[in-house]
Amino acid sequence: MRCLVCLLLGLLLLPQTLLAAPVVLFDEGHAQPFLARGERPLDLSSLAGIFTAAGYEVRTCSQPLDPAQLAGVDVLVSSGAFRPFAPEEVAAVRAFVAAGGGLAVMLHIAPPFEQLLHAFEIEFTNYTLREQNHVIGNNRQDFRVSVQPHVLTENLRDFAVYGAWALRGTTPVIAPLGQTSEHGWVDLNGDRQLSVGDAVQSFVVAVAGSSGHGRFAVFGDDALFQNRYLEGNNRKLAENLVRWLRVTDVP
Repeated sequence: MRCLVCLLLGLLLLPQTLLAAPVVLFDEGHAQPFLARGERPLDLSSLAGIFTAAGYEVRTCSQPLDPAQLAGVDVLVSSGAFRPFAPEEVAAVRAFVAAGGGLAVMLHIAPPFEQLLHAFEIEFTNYTLREQNHVIGNNRQDFRVSVQPHVLTENLRDFAVYGAWALRGTTPVIAPLGQTSEHGWVDLNGDRQLSVGDAVQSFVVAVAGSSGHGRFAVFGDDALFQNRYLEGNNRKLAENLVRWLRVTDVP
């Protein structure tokens, strides 16, 4: 009985920050059409549900990102932005990650994320990718990619994307997570066919890295975590992501 009382007293004396649930904030302030609390096929409620199952409190933000919005947040998710990030928002997100925050970015169209990705030394192609191998259905923009060794790809051989942009980290701390076959291609002339002059090679579609005390992962596709496609290996990837994003050893 005495031990039980001591345990209860010890729990009561724990700092409030240790008792509070971690917080994930879904950015919805950049004209995102696909929402964390939405139940439509292309919404993100299933992804939010994985965070909830992992013990997170899920919040959304429709305002510009600044230090006040990010206070008390452990993980920031920005998926499918259609409006660019202002310079002060980029600075706030960089500071958030450097201080130990986790960041997940998923591209629907790449240009709105340009300044944010450059802040983390990531570049992207001007066109989405197509594949000759591992195509899903009849759309060459939907295909499976092979994975590279990383905590995020643990127990995975591949995952599916549905209209992905190629990504490239420009520093050694940025690791590739998934890439096309050597027959991936970019339709440079816009004829929707593999033609002379199109770029053909293996392209990276997802990367992960660190900055300061925090971590970030960027996916060249936002569909892979939407309700319709969050199954099988894509779901396993999302579960790995949710675990990996939260940094618990921040000084």
